Amino acid sequence: MGVKKKKEMQVAVLTICHQDLETLKSFADVEGKNLASLLLRCVQLTDGVSQIHYVKQIVPLLEKVDENGVCDPTIQSCLDILAGIYLSLSLKNPLKKVLASSLNSLPEFFLPEAVHRFTSRLQEELNTTDLYSYRKVIDNISSCMENFNLGRAGVNNLLKNVLHFLQKSLIEIVEENRKCAGNHIIQTQLMNDLLVGIRVSMMLVQKVQDFQGNLWKASNSSIWQNMCGLLSIFTKFLSDDDLLQTVQSTSGLAIILFIKTMFHPSEKIPHLISSVLLHSVDCTSVPEWFMSSCRSLCCGNVSGSAVLFLCQGTLAMLDWQNGSMGRSREALLLDTAHVLFTLSSQIKEPTLEMFLSRIMASWTNSAIQVLESSSPSLRDSLNGNSSIVGRLLEYVYTHWEHPLDALRHQTKIMFKNLLQMHRLTVEGAVLVPDPFFVKLTESLLRLEWHIKGKYMCLGCLVECIGIEHILAIDKTIPSQILEVMGDQSLVPYASDLLETMFKNHKSHLKSQTAESSWIDQWHETWVSPLLFILCEGNLDQKSYVIDYYLPKLLSYSPESLQYMVKILQTSIDAKTGQEQSFPSLGSCNSRGALGALMACLRIARAHGHLQSATDTWENLVSGARIKQGLIHQHCQVRIDTLGLLCESNRSTEIVSMEEMQWIQFFITYNLNSQSPGVRQQICSLLKKLFCRIQESSQVLYKLEQNKSKHEPEKELTKQHPSVSLQQYKNFMSSICNSLFEALFPGSSYSTRFSALTILGSIAEVFHVPEGKCLIMLWEIIFFQNILILHFALFEVSVLLPFFEVLFLPCNSCLYIMKFASKGQKKLSPFSLIIICQPQSVIFMDYAYYGKSSSSYLPNLFVAVLR
Repeated sequence: MGVKKKKEMQVAVLTICHQDLETLKSFADVEGKNLASLLLRCVQLTDGVSQIHYVKQIVPLLEKVDENGVCDPTIQSCLDILAGIYLSLSLKNPLKKVLASSLNSLPEFFLPEAVHRFTSRLQEELNTTDLYSYRKVIDNISSCMENFNLGRAGVNNLLKNVLHFLQKSLIEIVEENRKCAGNHIIQTQLMNDLLVGIRVSMMLVQKVQDFQGNLWKASNSSIWQNMCGLLSIFTKFLSDDDLLQTVQSTSGLAIILFIKTMFHPSEKIPHLISSVLLHSVDCTSVPEWFMSSCRSLCCGNVSGSAVLFLCQGTLAMLDWQNGSMGRSREALLLDTAHVLFTLSSQIKEPTLEMFLSRIMASWTNSAIQVLESSSPSLRDSLNGNSSIVGRLLEYVYTHWEHPLDALRHQTKIMFKNLLQMHRLTVEGAVLVPDPFFVKLTESLLRLEWHIKGKYMCLGCLVECIGIEHILAIDKTIPSQILEVMGDQSLVPYASDLLETMFKNHKSHLKSQTAESSWIDQWHETWVSPLLFILCEGNLDQKSYVIDYYLPKLLSYSPESLQYMVKILQTSIDAKTGQEQSFPSLGSCNSRGALGALMACLRIARAHGHLQSATDTWENLVSGARIKQGLIHQHCQVRIDTLGLLCESNRSTEIVSMEEMQWIQFFITYNLNSQSPGVRQQICSLLKKLFCRIQESSQVLYKLEQNKSKHEPEKELTKQHPSVSLQQYKNFMSSICNSLFEALFPGSSYSTRFSALTILGSIAEVFHVPEGKCLIMLWEIIFFQNILILHFALFEVSVLLPFFEVLFLPCNSCLYIMKFASKGQKKLSPFSLIIICQPQSVIFMDYAYYGKSSSSYLPNLFVAVLR
């Protein structure tokens, strides 16, 4: 695989207006050492990345200037130009962040002048009247509030103007959106501008220090009036169905945030919001500013979506944890839940359903925060037996198999939070046996296993109360889950649940005892049912268990492999006729314990859970057992055994002598497979083996070239590299001879196809420039023999591409194809005689039954390939 090139950073070049450019030229000194000269060189560059280098030199240069430099017209003009440069850069330009970071380090005595200059430039920006330039100004206001001291100070100085600009821009953008009805491109851009404008308004309220005091709350204050104006705008947006729902939902957030900021005292905020959500506002008791700004929420007919977004704002913008709202926050929390339950029965639109699920999950988070801050009065209302929790569980059960993944994810969050809520309400009591948890567990277990939501809820329950309490109700749960793994649609859910369960069980058992005896119980619970499925399950069950569950189990508990091998070996060795837990050797229709053993070992080696191949053959499984698997009646057992030999998590792992002997043994008996799928798997696995030989031989060759005399503890091989390389060459030579010998006259199509495909893989893998590897193609394959091959006409297309690949690396390779009649009636329609010698001539002589040579002699041709 090629090395991925690192993507170069794209930085737009900063530019300045002609007037600023002339100013820099007039102040630049002859030596080019002052700030004006530095900025002049910077703006004259045409590469943004290079400009970053110059920007970073600004503050070090100013640090060399004393306090009297503040009065220097050159520095004053440069600070003014720097402010203009910052505001001219786009929000995504890296230069903007670099410049902000540099100006944050300005010497303190320069700050008043820098703030003054920045404030002046920002005021010019706020005076713009071009509607399509509003977005740039809004982005600048946002960037000023993000880790930029000068920007934040400028916004504080111009807070009244900034709020007025936001109010004006939001009104004009909405009006322009109505004028552009039908122009979807322009409307999409305007909607995005509107959304950003609302978010920046919220950012100002949250970050500007002036809003922390009460001076601005005077009714005649311009800041207060602008705040009321913005609140009125957000209220209109909330009920405007012509706007995007994201704009409406953000407006709901902004309304609650502005009410929280403007309403006093804060203890009465929950009551006010509850009355809005429940449509029970007493217009005579609310402040006049609230009635004038939010009249439609107090007296009008508020739509369900508007109420939903107000609920979202209530849960997201109010402080539920610190108790600043007093005891009335608990009533607001319960009122919000009842409003959401009412909306859940009314809302049918998919996007609003998604909003509702997310808001209900947010409600459970807020409930946990309130319970954690010690609210005894809420415990009865939020325990597992309460009506609210019952309604929430009903919502989970109704939506846990919803078509939308995101909505199903929200139901999982809700269920997990419900369990946490109940734990908080019974804190100090014994959780298990808790009637709520016991009842919930039993109700879930009674459901059919084809219900996908069941897996999610059981997983959350295991994390909350532990698997041991669930196993106490039904010990056969692992077996039940494994049984359903024949259904592909349930496999991911079942394997994830099993993983959660066996991890939790192991942690619990280890914490209960310091002895090692707990592992036997764990194996009996989780590994034994797995082995039973591998031996006796149907084909789909075995395949999915091997692909999904077995790797997770071995990854978490690699030491369990020895237990698996021990049990399966015992079952294999058991005498026929004795009562066995598992079938022993299996048959053409069953893999048996031998097939399960090979599958486990193959997965373990492919995922790196076997220390080395040598240790595996010596300590885990014998060579006789490997040979049994290589010639097993069941094709998948043969494939798994071959995969065990060929696959490894390390591409440079040395192929041992035993492995090479077994591969040779396998090829002898398995080239004639009648299944195309099996042939394809065989060829694919052998190609992986050849790649391992090729890559490991590269390492061995380098070791030999370096004449390394010391052998580290974790060396690739325990013998000298030259010995391993010679074994590789002998092995590949023997393989090629066996494959060519398989192409004897009268051999079956499947044998010829397998042999040619494997030979093609060899030619492809070892097709490297001479000198790069000690194992070269011409050192492996010897063509001193004359091979007489018989092929039907359609098989020529299979053969010729292989030889083209095979001989292209050879210099002076010449093909001469000569057609002549042999008159041999017992030959197949086409007889191909190949005399193969490196760097020599290759003759291909075709004979066709019943035709005279005169009709084919004109077809004599010579093709010089190299």
